[in-house]
Amino acid sequence: MYFLDYLSFKNHYESLFILYSQTVTSLKQRALAVYIRRSHALSKLQFVQHAGGSNACHYTVFSLYLFHVVLTGKLVNTGRQCSSAAAEAEADSFFKWFLLLIPVTTFGLGTWQVKRRQWKLQLIDDLTRLTTAEPIPLPTDPHELSTLEYRRVKVRGKYDHSQELYIMPRSPVDPEREAREAGRISSSGEIGANVITPFHCTDLGITILVNRGYVPKQKIKPETRMKGQVEGDVEVVGIVRLTENRKPFVPNNDVQKNRWHYRDLEAMAQLTGAEPIFIDADFASTIPGGPVGGQTRVTLRNEHMQYIVTWYGLCAATSYMWYAKFVKRIKI
Repeated sequence: MYFLDYLSFKNHYESLFILYSQTVTSLKQRALAVYIRRSHALSKLQFVQHAGGSNACHYTVFSLYLFHVVLTGKLVNTGRQCSSAAAEAEADSFFKWFLLLIPVTTFGLGTWQVKRRQWKLQLIDDLTRLTTAEPIPLPTDPHELSTLEYRRVKVRGKYDHSQELYIMPRSPVDPEREAREAGRISSSGEIGANVITPFHCTDLGITILVNRGYVPKQKIKPETRMKGQVEGDVEVVGIVRLTENRKPFVPNNDVQKNRWHYRDLEAMAQLTGAEPIFIDADFASTIPGGPVGGQTRVTLRNEHMQYIVTWYGLCAATSYMWYAKFVKRIKI
């Protein structure tokens, strides 16, 4: 009997102890929260005092404010909201000016392409003017020749057909088609070679190299075009060309097989005994039945108008998006 009473009392006491512990813990937490809110409220009181008015008014406002704070607990939340809003505003400001770099940069690139296009058109015009100017006698001074690339010159002499060289593979030059297709990956479908022949200049007493022009693949061998293998003196008008460095992915010249992939004047001159002077014969110098002259490519890639439209278009689009997002505040 007494044992059961003792157990009942013990259980009741333990329940009360647990309830007391929870109550004390809750009160401690509440007191800590009130202390924090009171500290913030005191700072608000100083603001109210500086604003002017009677002490009764000060403490009335303070009391009402403190009551509101303790009951609602909105002070801490308000501070957090203010901090969050300030951080968000700061990030938004940085994002705003950072994104403005996109239309500014694309505008600059578009303007740069306008300048590049003007430069390219002037370069094409200069090359066209050089290749269509009246021919001058071929100078033999190497220093003077180095400044005359694409200049038209005229020489008189005869070909040495026994030492022909072949630059291959090559396709025939069609200036009008190449101007239309500049920058495209395309092919005319015709593959052949350019025939390089030593030419002894009777008026200068030297031997130079002349690119007589293009022949299709089936006409590379001299015996297939005997009609064009003239023996006497001829006058040739051509365009001065300088030596050419091997470009990436271009094979090395195969001297043994007489397959040349780029214009190496020193090697060609050493092999044929000619001077390292090279001209492309023009179309008017073509001999019937022989290679077709006029194989100088003066058409340069001019795709700058496409780039201008692209960059200015991106500038306009990103400018509108920036204006809509940060000025008109439209959700994009």
